[in-house]
Amino acid sequence: MSLGVIAAAIAIGLAALGACIGNGLIVSRTVEGVARQPEARGPLMTIMFIGVGLVEALPIIAVVVAFMVMNR
Repeated sequence: MSLGVIAAAIAIGLAALGACIGNGLIVSRTVEGVARQPEARGPLMTIMFIGVGLVEALPIIAVVVAFMVMNR
């Protein structure tokens, strides 16, 4: 196994770990906000989905970078 493959695996793993932590924080804060102000559920859910989508972009970018590293 080459170092490029190991680097790609580490990059993807760390990106996935970061996305998991970020999604957990976003969703937990949204649940707290809905618990405090149930009438703000709609706007909070919209903001939550935008945030989750942005956080999920990180692992996708990491996969692309990992493939670029492996093809060198």
